[in-house]
Amino acid sequence: MKDNFIVAKKKFISRLIVGTGKYKNFQETAKAIRASGADMVTVAVRRVNILDKKKPTLMDYVNPGKITYLPNTAGCFNSKDALRTLRLAREMGGWKLVKLEVLGDKKTLYPNMIETIKSTQVLVKEGFKVMVYCTDDPIMAKKLEEVGASAIMPLAAPIGSGLGIQNKINIKIIKSQSSVPVIVDAGVGVASDATIAMELGCDGVLINTAIAEAKKPILMAEAMKFAVIAGRKSYLAGRMKKRIFGSASSPKNNLI
Repeated sequence: MKDNFIVAKKKFISRLIVGTGKYKNFQETAKAIRASGADMVTVAVRRVNILDKKKPTLMDYVNPGKITYLPNTAGCFNSKDALRTLRLAREMGGWKLVKLEVLGDKKTLYPNMIETIKSTQVLVKEGFKVMVYCTDDPIMAKKLEEVGASAIMPLAAPIGSGLGIQNKINIKIIKSQSSVPVIVDAGVGVASDATIAMELGCDGVLINTAIAEAKKPILMAEAMKFAVIAGRKSYLAGRMKKRIFGSASSPKNNLI
């Protein structure tokens, strides 16, 4: 059965996207990516060296010819900085598929949706394919799709919190009203969180901290890989009907 994961007309094998920050070194980053099976990784343009060849670069360990790099605007708190960052990414590597996040404050790291929507509109007009980090507000998510976002990426919980999905209802609403991929971004802590996201019908999950800060990052990366696969299969299979009372598994007729 074909079950393609397509973002901005680009096909991906894995529905798990992983971040490249917070690891001990590039070697560990590369091992975690391989264990996760991900074929798309986020790269914080403002924080990662991808140009100075005198210093180790992510590209030395993660081949951009085999893994899709998704430049993001981590650390940007206004539209001006976010736009400049992604324009720089386009100039450096020709990247047009990008991840936009415009944060509201340094404590919660919640997105500033006014600046986010404004930035999305500008980037779409400039030819970018924009995957957008946003709140789990269905109204805001729909607005992002209306202005041309290629994927909606609602948070499950604050970035790096590991709290898991705090508002399943809103995530389901966002998915039900969206015609572009919905990818849970931020807040996943353990493999079961990733499975839940997929069972809600989400098209993918983006994970960084839960893998990078695990006691055994490589093992956690593998766990996330299988969690996403299991959740997707469970969603496609269609869950059983919930019942208030028990229902015997064995036949009721012709009992001994």
